[in-house]
Amino acid sequence: MKCAIYGAGSLGTILGAYLTKSGFPVELVNRNVKHVEALQKNGAHIGGTVDFTTPVNAILPDQMKGPYDIIFLMTKQLHNPEVVTMLKPMLADDGVIVTLQNGIPEPGIAEIVGADRTIGCTVEWGATMTEPGNCELTSDPDSLSFHMGGMEGMPEERIDKVRKVLENMCPVDIEDNLIGARWSKLLINATYSGLGTVIGGTFGDVASWKPATKVAVKCMKECIDVARAGGVTFAPVQGKDITKLFYYNNKAKQKFAEILVPIAMKKHFGIVPSMLQDVLKGKPCEVDAINGVVCEWGRKYGVPTPVNDRIVEVIKKEENEGLRPMLANIQFFKEFYD
Repeated sequence: MKCAIYGAGSLGTILGAYLTKSGFPVELVNRNVKHVEALQKNGAHIGGTVDFTTPVNAILPDQMKGPYDIIFLMTKQLHNPEVVTMLKPMLADDGVIVTLQNGIPEPGIAEIVGADRTIGCTVEWGATMTEPGNCELTSDPDSLSFHMGGMEGMPEERIDKVRKVLENMCPVDIEDNLIGARWSKLLINATYSGLGTVIGGTFGDVASWKPATKVAVKCMKECIDVARAGGVTFAPVQGKDITKLFYYNNKAKQKFAEILVPIAMKKHFGIVPSMLQDVLKGKPCEVDAINGVVCEWGRKYGVPTPVNDRIVEVIKKEENEGLRPMLANIQFFKEFYD
């Protein structure tokens, strides 16, 4: 079986290192020449909550040679039209693209390669790249998991094939409710990655700082309201029903949700939002594919999304107007935490 991880940045490098270390060969594909060269010379060093180094097969995109049975897609969703179109001819006849991207990328990918060749997978852990060839796992090793499902018409054997590969790293939950799993992950990203990018902090900074926690709970409620308006049933996250935990319709339940936030996120405190990493590097981030989706659905179904609207607005200022990600930016949300 021939497999590639296209866009092997922090998450992809860690996935590739785990797969290789388990004896499953996979190509790590990245446009960053320095990163590829470091991986080729020294192997992948994975630090943070673990510590190991393993040789990996790292290549540049123009060195790819199909056909591939599985391509794990881990680039930014912004570039999907051109990237997926480029990858399509490299797939084997029964090959699949497995998107581990944020947001809800499956419909756009399926338009290019077909629904029966598109698998969605949410990543329930975080990572950051410290330097070429070196990445840090920022979640507790005991809390790692994938949640995966296929588009309509996906043969069960293809899902099983991918599941067996990913289980070389951590447990894989198969989702009959793919859109529900996507919205569960989107809720987490919109809240903790969105607010973390606003204040220039980690998931833990959002979860443990009272003003940010108050805003976070309101952000989650907006996500749940718009998704429910669109007919979505949220999938459990690592066995927990997040709507029961964090949804509120009275002050007492709202207060309980605020108290629960730091407890629920404890094993993921160290995650540095990928959007924040992009903003700090001066690169476009995925706010339109994360919080922007919540806002878009809100407009479509007539559900107000003032917190997510404000998150998008502030992050756009960080991207385009020189606003620095910092704690003081919580002032833009004063009306939501006073």
